[in-house]
Order: sequence, then structure tokens, then C-alpha cells
Amino acid sequence: MKIIPTLGLLMLTLFSCQKGEVISPNNYTCNFNFENSSQSHPRRSKYQAQLDDMTQHGGVVGVSMVVQDEDGLWLGTSGKADLYNNIDLQPCHITRVGSTVKMYTATLILKLQEEGKLNLDQKIAEHLSGDAIKRIKNAEKATIRQLLQHSSGIYNYIQSAQFQTASINNLIKEWHAEDLLHYAYDKPAYFEPDADIRYSNTNYILLGLLIEKIEGKALYQVFEEKIFQPLQLKQTLFAGKNPVPSNIIRGYIDLYSNLQVIESTYYSGWDYYTADGGLISNPYDMTVFFKALMLGKIITPASLQTMLSWKTPKEQDPEFYPIQYGLGIFRTETPRGVVYFHSGDAIGYYANMFYFPEDGTTVVYAVNSNYGKIDHAVSTKNAIEKILLATKK
Repeated sequence: MKIIPTLGLLMLTLFSCQKGEVISPNNYTCNFNFENSSQSHPRRSKYQAQLDDMTQHGGVVGVSMVVQDEDGLWLGTSGKADLYNNIDLQPCHITRVGSTVKMYTATLILKLQEEGKLNLDQKIAEHLSGDAIKRIKNAEKATIRQLLQHSSGIYNYIQSAQFQTASINNLIKEWHAEDLLHYAYDKPAYFEPDADIRYSNTNYILLGLLIEKIEGKALYQVFEEKIFQPLQLKQTLFAGKNPVPSNIIRGYIDLYSNLQVIESTYYSGWDYYTADGGLISNPYDMTVFFKALMLGKIITPASLQTMLSWKTPKEQDPEFYPIQYGLGIFRTETPRGVVYFHSGDAIGYYANMFYFPEDGTTVVYAVNSNYGKIDHAVSTKNAIEKILLATKK
């Protein structure tokens, strides 16, 4: 969940570019080494029709989706990974998945608690110091749990007009945690810790610094050692190690809301090195992670229950389902039942991951295009409802 304000999009117009680059098809070569039931799944035609509708009628450049339910595992795609070089999208291709990384970050923090390295009810100021604590309102008194659940009241740096201007003036700048936190310095807090809930990326940047401080190594290394490697997530990586891998699918935006997309692959750079949005993956690896998490294979069942302790914000987005906040995860009720989820976007990319606790059905999809009219097919309430009605019995 990361929003580029309208002002930002208007200014982006001044700097956008439609030029593509020649990339060898071999760069996109990838494969899975497992068997799945995609070709025999009883609802494969319905799933594929949903994806084709998104690309043929919704303006989506490419969409990849995984559905895992009682009838097996289905993987499918529709559209292109790269328009300029005419590369068809494949399920194994990697893409940006934005703020979905917050679920991974929360999982990692709970794992560190299991290892006795922190306690969720400690103030983060017991571990961190300097301007990140002294100049960010509420940072001295907020607990780790409150950061995870967005109940710290800490200002969201993305809302800063100064940050929006700076990022638009340098769309390929490689932002680091300290650079981003600067835009939360001396900003008023939204409320006293635990008085309400409000989404803030700043919380998760601080949690990323906490992980690095406790483990004494770079954030991406901790994610690799504690989550990616144990789960054998071979096509998942943290963007901090390689911000724009040559085999990442190209990103596109409907800048003028006329479905004439502009490539934006290199414009997604402000969160490459932070724990609030720097993940690269694909829907299959995300499904493996989400299922393993829900089945207690990464953290203990007790830790999972802590993660699933829900709080409701005083105000809801009137254009979305009413949601409750857990630790790095959301809960809502859809026409297909209760669902746990987290979405994420970057400039030109969007992803969403759903888990239905009633029967364990998991639906994960990712697209390489957003904004303008395309959002109506991928990220609005109506779009999500359409996808879930097509994929969940």
C-alpha cells in the first residue's frame, strides 16, 4: 500500500520518457523445477479468462497469478513482460512487489523475538538512537509492536511534499533509509501511540534499521538467511542487492489515463534499500511464503497468533473494504469470505496476496502496469472483488 499523490503524477509527466532499450530474450529465460496441476485444474479456463480480461479490456500490460486451492496449484499469465522487445510474460518472471514486503518484515521481527533478541513491547528507542529517534515524533515512546501495527502515530514520509518533489526531480535516485527518514524529521505525529491506526512507511524503515542493528549485517542478508533460503525462494531477492536486475520485467504507467502506457522500469527507486518496499519476487514464491507463514512453518503458532491480533482504525477508506490491521498483515471480509492480505505497489508495478483462513485458498497476482485507467482493473475494490469472485469458490 503505497500511494503516489496526484500532484506527483502530474509532475512526473514533465520527466517521463517512452524510449525502450534492446534486451535479449535470453535475459528473461527462467523456469520452475516442479510439477503443478495448472493444465488439469478444473477451473483453469475461468482463471485464464480473468487474466485475459485484465490485459484485453483493462489495459494491463502483463499479469501473472497463482491460485492454490483444494484442487491443486494453478499458475498462469497474460500479456507482456516487455513491450519494446515483445517478450511474453511467464509465471517464473520476477517483478517488483512493493509493500507486500511488510509482511516479510513483520515475520522477521517475530522470528527475532523467538530467538530472544528483542521483545515486541520494548520501545524501539531501546535499540536505536540518533536523529531517527530524536527527530521523529513518537519514535522515542513507540514500541516495536506499535510500529508493526501502524499504531505508532509516526508521520509517513511519503506524505511529505518535499519528498515528493525531491523524488520526482530525480526519479532514478537510489534512496537509502536515512535519506527517506529525513522527510519525517520534525513532522507532527498523527496521534499518541496506540490511540489509533494509520498506515506509515516510516514505521517499517525504522524496523529495517532495527533488524540491521540487532543482526549486525545488511537487511537483504538477514532476509536471505532467515526466510528466502530456508523456504528455497529462488526467485525472490531484496532490491538493495541489485536494484534493477536485468531480468526484471519492464514496468509501465498509464500516465495520461488513456491506456497509452509509458515505461517506468527505472522510476521505482526510493525504497530499494528499505524494509517498507524493496522486495522483488513472483506470485509463486509469494504463495510459498504466505502458505508457509500461515501453516506455522516460519514462525511458531503462538507468534502467528500475535501477528493476527487485529485492531480497527477509527476511520476507514470509503472506497475500499473496511480493514483491520494485524502486524504486517490486514484482515477484511469479502463476498468470498474473510481474507488476510497485503498489497504493494511501485511506479509501474502492483501486487496483491490473499489467504482465506477458512479453507486455505491462496490467491497471489502481480502486474507490471498501474495508475490511470489501469488501476480500475488491478487495485480498486471493484477490481479485487472481480478477481476474487473469479478465483475463489
